Amino acid sequence: MMAAILFLSFVVLIFLGVPIAFSLGISSLIYILLNDISLTVIAQKMYAGIDSFVLVAIPGFVLAGNLMNHGGMSERLVKFGDAIIGFVRGGLALANVVISMIFAGISGTALADTASEGPIIIPAMVRQGYDPDFAAAITAASSTVGPIIPPSTPMIITGTIVGLSVTKLFVAGIVPGILIGIFQMILCYYLAVKRNYPKGELKPIKYIWDIFKESVWALLLTAFILFGILGGVFTPTEASIVSVLYGLIVGMFVYKEIKIKDIPGIVMESLKSTASIMVLVGFANTFAWILASEQIPQLIAETILSISTNPIVVILLVNALLLFVGMFMETIAAIVILFPVLFPVLQSIGMDPIQAGVMMVLNLIIGVTTPPVGVCLFVAANIANISLVRISKAIFPFIVANIIVLLLVSFVPALTVYLPNLLLGH
Repeated sequence: MMAAILFLSFVVLIFLGVPIAFSLGISSLIYILLNDISLTVIAQKMYAGIDSFVLVAIPGFVLAGNLMNHGGMSERLVKFGDAIIGFVRGGLALANVVISMIFAGISGTALADTASEGPIIIPAMVRQGYDPDFAAAITAASSTVGPIIPPSTPMIITGTIVGLSVTKLFVAGIVPGILIGIFQMILCYYLAVKRNYPKGELKPIKYIWDIFKESVWALLLTAFILFGILGGVFTPTEASIVSVLYGLIVGMFVYKEIKIKDIPGIVMESLKSTASIMVLVGFANTFAWILASEQIPQLIAETILSISTNPIVVILLVNALLLFVGMFMETIAAIVILFPVLFPVLQSIGMDPIQAGVMMVLNLIIGVTTPPVGVCLFVAANIANISLVRISKAIFPFIVANIIVLLLVSFVPALTVYLPNLLLGH
């Protein structure tokens, strides 16, 4: 009965438009008051949810991404992508995907990717003759690479919640992230040829070299983070702080687009983003504690395993559940609430823990581009000035491409396990 009240209040609050973090918090408060539980539990569980050294990486990467964005990094990456591949039919769309793959090594979130690249590349694509809904759709779809290729905020939270190595999760995301990019580029090219989208001119070598020199600092940061973590030079948390220093130096002294007076505003913007994430994690942890006390995780696990114990069926059921949840719930909240439930189920059928972690994250990341609450859809549609219905139709083929990659990740362990084991050991 109490569990039903918890879920009902949560759903009602969501439909009333209350932000998901506060929906989780208020529904948890209602449950606690009705059960005459001390209100100090909320503070205790919220603090327990965010009391982790690994989570310090989140504000670091958020600030680093904002410094790169304000420092002119995004604009230079767009020019670089267009310079190297813009001459192909649909070249700017292909460049959009390439840029997202590069920017993934800086921001770590899909929303940051869409919000920073979108205002630059969507108008550029429309000016070249692309349909606005296609331009917005590929910008939102390609942003799903951001949380898969390291660094990744969802991977950090997943590692913290289920006790996995964040470094291994980072490395495990490299191949799936590249696969997403490749599949989306193939689809882009097919649609570009079919719809006769434009192609640019083949740029002179000197022009490409000049653009490369301008954007090399962004490319270096991505490589710096990856090889620094893989080489054991620093942990993911330390990498986030190094990225902040790097972004500050490049933005102020190399590109000279960040002034001293800009820094407080950039820091404040990053603080707001970080605070919203941490509040969400805290309330979600409280909500998850209530679910655990009501034995909801055991019920879900028993229900899945009662349907079938066949590994293929169980994996498909978990994927279906997470894809559905991702359509309605914010990624971080879903990770905190569902991953402790589903992770043991996947382990019980013999799935590798790292493979399971990447698979579950990829499920929810697909959700940021699916209606009705895909946040990247809203951002991209707003930039392109089109309706949610138009972008939802345009993005459908890219969602299918991402689901194909998801199935490969789900049933081909080597895609996620081989690289971490090779570089970091078992």
